Amino acid sequence: MLNVGGINAGYGRAMVLHDVSLKLKEGETVFIVGRNGAGKTTLLRTICGLMKPIQGTITYQDENILGLAPEKLAQKGFRFVAQDKKVFSDLTVRGNIELAAYAAGEPISKAIEKVTSIYPDIQRFMDSKAGGLSGGQREILLIGRALVGDPRLFLIDEPTEGLAAIVIEDIFRILSRLKEDNVSALIVEQNLSVVSRLADRVFIMKEGKIIREISEKSKMANSAELESYL
Repeated sequence: MLNVGGINAGYGRAMVLHDVSLKLKEGETVFIVGRNGAGKTTLLRTICGLMKPIQGTITYQDENILGLAPEKLAQKGFRFVAQDKKVFSDLTVRGNIELAAYAAGEPISKAIEKVTSIYPDIQRFMDSKAGGLSGGQREILLIGRALVGDPRLFLIDEPTEGLAAIVIEDIFRILSRLKEDNVSALIVEQNLSVVSRLADRVFIMKEGKIIREISEKSKMANSAELESYL
């Protein structure tokens, strides 16, 4: 489905990614773990068109997508949920969903139904300003907004960062729902409990390189082994 080959990318003269290659199959949930500064966010930004690599290839469904603008990738079913948890603060929760529906060409009622189906409790906040939501509620709204349209590939950056344990379980259930719906996902995550329970495969990044791929469930469940890379 997604094939990243030999990507080199960075900011100005500062190279961040060094010959990064990975593949994501249809319906897979794949995680990227590594210490801060390993290049995980830069990799997601490069795949979704927010950064242009210096070298390498990116194909999606056997089509070369290198250089395509983010909005063009969105039309192909890409969704990127950034780490910053930024919503349209001055709009209501409903307004945020309506804006996503307008951009995706989807009926508003259908868009709202999608979001409430993954997190029914959000109905209580529909007419509240999104800027007043907690960090966890904003993350859920962002993922819900990304469901609008016909997404086939999610790129999600640190969805549980800074969240309370009870909210992390909400995020876990939502990510599980994506998996059940056969939506492919490439997720940067530091919460190893979430990783071990959801991952089909795990890529370990260090200093801008993928140094290991783990596909054995027994090794993914061994948090001590994964912790050594964080």
